[in-house]
Amino acid sequence: MSHPEYNHIYSNNDKYHNYAEQVELSIRKKFHKNIFSRFAKAINEYELLKEGDRVAVCISGGKDSMLMAKCFQELQRHRKFHFELVFLVMDPGYHELNRQMIIQNADTMNIPLTIFETQIFDAVDQIEKSPCYLCARMRRGYLYHKARELGCNKIALGHHYDDVIETILMGMLYGGQIQTMMPKLYSTNFEGMELIRPLYLVREKEIIHWRDYNGLKFLQCACHFTDACAENRDGAVQSKRQEVKELIQILKKTNPYVEGNIFKSVENVSLNTVIAYKQNGVKHHFLEYYNKINEEK
Repeated sequence: MSHPEYNHIYSNNDKYHNYAEQVELSIRKKFHKNIFSRFAKAINEYELLKEGDRVAVCISGGKDSMLMAKCFQELQRHRKFHFELVFLVMDPGYHELNRQMIIQNADTMNIPLTIFETQIFDAVDQIEKSPCYLCARMRRGYLYHKARELGCNKIALGHHYDDVIETILMGMLYGGQIQTMMPKLYSTNFEGMELIRPLYLVREKEIIHWRDYNGLKFLQCACHFTDACAENRDGAVQSKRQEVKELIQILKKTNPYVEGNIFKSVENVSLNTVIAYKQNGVKHHFLEYYNKINEEK
């Protein structure tokens, strides 16, 4: 694979002899503060890894999951306790060029892949209503199943900080609810399995910077519905997530702290000032305790 941008960056440096080492060096040096330190912080702050874990690092072929794989490799080099990694790729029916791009990128970056096939794209092709939602659920189920088959107790997904704040706003604006994308979750259908999101504190702009700095090219959109519009710039097809991305950028023009405030909003929820909330599927209303508060005064 030819990476002219990267070759230009390192053309005068004979110390590093292969591309994978150069990519790894960028994580250790240039992007240590904004990527690897935040990756490690999420691991520690949310207790995403424990002694003896065997993690299926799920790779879709995009920039986020590929970076996550490299960060896990770096973490394993300096690990304070033993854990194992399986770099898992599910082929849901990729076009051959897309599949080969994933394999070639992984080979170039020294990521040993375990690939398995499914027919998810064919299954959802005939679905008219919410095909993306169904596809996502099916993919998650297959990943859990294969990971457990391989002896893993966790799957790691590449969602990042911006995914989190966008999900918060999407829930409010389009779903009429306040919820967030959690840093880790126990599976409800696969006992003993857990989902973790170690890029939880990493900003998307830093991932893009890392990708471009290294001259990397990854899959952006590989499903049958959007093969031809990986980066739609004419506005003809626009997802709700893209609408929210643009809304955040508009708000940021007058409030540079808006992204951090959105993230913090779900860390600072005051149950005394919400009308109703759900806990473990049970809805609670403020009137349940409203009069009791007055009586206790």
